[in-house]
Amino acid sequence: MARWDARYGTDDYVFGTEPNAFLASQAHRLMPGMSVLAVADGEGRNGVWLAAQGMNVLSVDASETGLEKARKLAAARGVRIATEQVDLGEWNWGAERFDAVVAIFVQFADPALREAMFAGMQRTLKPGGLLLLQGYRPEQLEYGTGGPSDVDKLYTADMELLYLHEHDSALAEGSGHAGMSALIDLVARKRRLPPARHPTEG
Repeated sequence: MARWDARYGTDDYVFGTEPNAFLASQAHRLMPGMSVLAVADGEGRNGVWLAAQGMNVLSVDASETGLEKARKLAAARGVRIATEQVDLGEWNWGAERFDAVVAIFVQFADPALREAMFAGMQRTLKPGGLLLLQGYRPEQLEYGTGGPSDVDKLYTADMELLYLHEHDSALAEGSGHAGMSALIDLVARKRRLPPARHPTEG
């Protein structure tokens, strides 16, 4: 937490105030009134954008400094978001709470935390709910324009893949993500359970 509090402890927004470009490109999948969890939302650029589209947003992050800036950004944009400071490894994600989970550049976690996070993301989605994720591919190490020094693979067990795109694109998201980047974009849907069969049905 102290690391991220220090990083966000500036007047400017480290990753900018505009939404992630991939997230904005998926607006057609997101409807007003949806409940959305913004994971590791930092200074709130994505959560605030989601709220501006009419969604009910819970923005969670380890940094209270980041969340304070998120609330200020929301106020400046005339929208409301709920915020919660959490340790994602210990947090109770809950079951089937959200219509969508947004996870943009959440590749800060060690393997154990990463496993807990992805299990939590799937568990907290309602049946038919969407996971929208953008992260770095291993080739990002060659660019060195942001992200971790070690990028692990993402698995999507029990998720229906709707969109997967690997690309090299220039990012301009504040000073934190600036320059050509090796990216992977993902939209997946939690599978719906088949209808329960009546005992008399053959």
